[in-house]
Amino acid sequence: MFDGLKDKLSGFREDVEESTDVEEPAEGDEPDADETPASDGADPGGEGGAAASAAAEPETTDDTADDSDDEPSTFQRAKAFATGRIIIEEEDLEEPLWNLEMALLESDVEMSVAERILDTVREKMLGESRKQVETTGELVESALHDALLDVIAVGQFDFEERIAEADKPVTIVFTGVNGVGKTTSIAKLSEWLADRGYSSVLANGDTYRAGANEQIAEHADRLDRELISHDQGGDPAAVIYDGVEYAAANDVDVVLGDTAGRLHTSDDLMAQLEKIDRVVDPDMTLFVDEAVAGQDAVNRAKEFNDAAEIDGAILTKADADSSGGAAISVAYVTGKPILFLGTGQGYDDLTLFEPEALVESLLDEE
Repeated sequence: MFDGLKDKLSGFREDVEESTDVEEPAEGDEPDADETPASDGADPGGEGGAAASAAAEPETTDDTADDSDDEPSTFQRAKAFATGRIIIEEEDLEEPLWNLEMALLESDVEMSVAERILDTVREKMLGESRKQVETTGELVESALHDALLDVIAVGQFDFEERIAEADKPVTIVFTGVNGVGKTTSIAKLSEWLADRGYSSVLANGDTYRAGANEQIAEHADRLDRELISHDQGGDPAAVIYDGVEYAAANDVDVVLGDTAGRLHTSDDLMAQLEKIDRVVDPDMTLFVDEAVAGQDAVNRAKEFNDAAEIDGAILTKADADSSGGAAISVAYVTGKPILFLGTGQGYDDLTLFEPEALVESLLDEE
């Protein structure tokens, strides 16, 4: 999953390592930082004495540059390397950062998200010399880790904890465009909840699409769940309200309400969502889209959030997505978290989204 993006991030690490390589000084070329070399009896005015005098010049800091030049000298770089430090300057990062930006955009990462990642990486790597942990690659990995987590983890909350602590029944409404796996995601979430001891009822608020009742009824039968539905053309808000009433009367923990697929520009359908909000007052509204839609999914998530505020997102077909652009970008552009990834066709193929685990997998070189 997201292998293409993983390869591009690895390429950035290699670019920086190449651009910051400093030859280790030959033995005897550079004195130890804490020692003043002896003259060994050499004539102070001769070449040996001059070299010893130059080597014995006092230092103010490890990073002292020539007074006439702010850039680190080759001498400073060699000294930094010999004393276990590295110096990374703007010129070292200019080309690698440009390559990283192009790689992120090619992976469908939204422009503002890519810029945020680049700014964070630059901020964490530039400036004074930095103590080596083991390699320059580790410094790059640390900067990428913080930059990616900064954008991926926006708005994250513990979904199961919220279900556990909320008054029952908890009502969750699903929205998104047609054909992205919304109804299947409802069935998967019903199974995910059942595995954790929560009962659920399905409510078909998609009363416009021919065949919608049959599709969700098939899932309900397979999972042995109760389905609340009305005739085609009925009021979606009334269907989901009936689902809430059923759940309250039968001690069901969660109501999962489907809605018609829509575009943010569909005024009538967006008005339906507003009515559902008024009549049902759902605890959560989740946006569903395909991870493989990349930038389109990111744009739609933002548009849906602007038109009818969402609480989180589910990305389907994540197992088929090599770019990872939607997973990287959705939370940052909406301020609302990705909560689940759909990773296959089975009812068990729904994975709780964990930003830290995703970042670690993207940076894992194995």
